[in-house]
Amino acid sequence: MIIKAKPLPFTFIKWGSLFLMFFFRRRFNKMIIHPIDIKPNHSYVLMCNHFGFLDGFFSYYIAFKMLDKQQKLKGLYTMSVKKQMEKNWWLKYCGSFSVEPGTRSVKESLDYAAEILSSPGNILLYYPQGNLESQHIRHIEFKDGIYEIVKGIKGDCQLIWGSTVIEYYESTKPSANMSLLDCGTNHDFDFEALKQNVNAHHLKSMKNLVRFTKEPQNLM
Repeated sequence: MIIKAKPLPFTFIKWGSLFLMFFFRRRFNKMIIHPIDIKPNHSYVLMCNHFGFLDGFFSYYIAFKMLDKQQKLKGLYTMSVKKQMEKNWWLKYCGSFSVEPGTRSVKESLDYAAEILSSPGNILLYYPQGNLESQHIRHIEFKDGIYEIVKGIKGDCQLIWGSTVIEYYESTKPSANMSLLDCGTNHDFDFEALKQNVNAHHLKSMKNLVRFTKEPQNLM
């Protein structure tokens, strides 16, 4: 049995998140979002590369600084490992629901995610790699979870990918570059095309941050 989300009113979630973003934002020199157009009257899956402790902060930043300004969000949800939720009971009130990899309850978690995304205005923050990995890898490996979620969605859902890459350059504080990709909707979903497009986009996002060096073509 999974632990389902019991989120507080979205206004509390939003203002609490904005406060935390203000706190964390001070640790960065620049935070740059390369935006896309957000489709109206849809739900949204925001998929991001999974490389560190602050991944959730970057996802929240994109959600509230870009998505919510174009199309007002109604609910924000995340999928968390069940053991983590059992230790941190308050997570369910922030929109988290559990997943327990390697058990039969995984299907229940994925079905629950699809149910959430069947309501317009809801957003699911999702890390399809499933594991922490370096931001500099040249291939994003997708687990099958997103495929199972998307095929169960009833309604309209926009899929979005965000590649976050951090650099310092001349500053003692890092700069975060968040480059977004419109991956279409659940109605035209193609899992293989998604993986190819995301990987091409992620490589381009890293290449765009190379300022002076002319790298050999076979590296990218």
